[in-house]
Amino acid sequence: MPILLLQAVWVRVSMIKLPEALGERSGTAGSGKKINLLIIGDSASAGVGTKAQKNALSGQLVANLATNNTVNWQLVATTGLTSTALISEIENIKNQRFDFVLVSIGVNDVTGLTKQHQWVSNIKTIVDLCNVKFDNPKVLMTAIPPMHLFTGLLQPLRWWLGLRAKKLNELMTLTSTDYNQCSVLTINMPFAPQYLAQDGFHPSSLAYSVWAEQVAKALKTSA
Repeated sequence: MPILLLQAVWVRVSMIKLPEALGERSGTAGSGKKINLLIIGDSASAGVGTKAQKNALSGQLVANLATNNTVNWQLVATTGLTSTALISEIENIKNQRFDFVLVSIGVNDVTGLTKQHQWVSNIKTIVDLCNVKFDNPKVLMTAIPPMHLFTGLLQPLRWWLGLRAKKLNELMTLTSTDYNQCSVLTINMPFAPQYLAQDGFHPSSLAYSVWAEQVAKALKTSA
């Protein structure tokens, strides 16, 4: 544990600090069947790892869906958000109707040592809030990525955080089974160097493309 703590401090001090992607965080795109989409979460949702929102998750997902749909979309995302902080963000969003809510949260819960019981409680609160505030949308939770493959982390810290991420994913999946309108999507990608940003921690534009494609497929299937 002392080694892990020392490595955690070193990573926090030395890791490259990348900004959130620049660009629009709401809009309408495409033509066809109308879809109301909300994307919420942490730095990955905010597009850290790429310079422009058009190359981030939101931009690439909306572009994919807009080929056959009119997509009214919003992005509410901030670097560093934990599941607890995300609850506050959702509470501040005005009540409106969304067909789909895409949630990306958990990496900061892993690094911030959120207790397992708190994590489960927060996931339930997030889904319940979405149901109440957004007219019972379909909620798609993105599984926490395999943090043991993040090259920006040192070993054995990387291994230990990977174990924590795996456990929180198991709890997220189990919790989601209590809700008919909620599911968990594990993104299938190789996590080769080109899929990670310069910091070895956030997704690259290529990773966002794969993520967006798999989310779009999941949403189209559940529509």
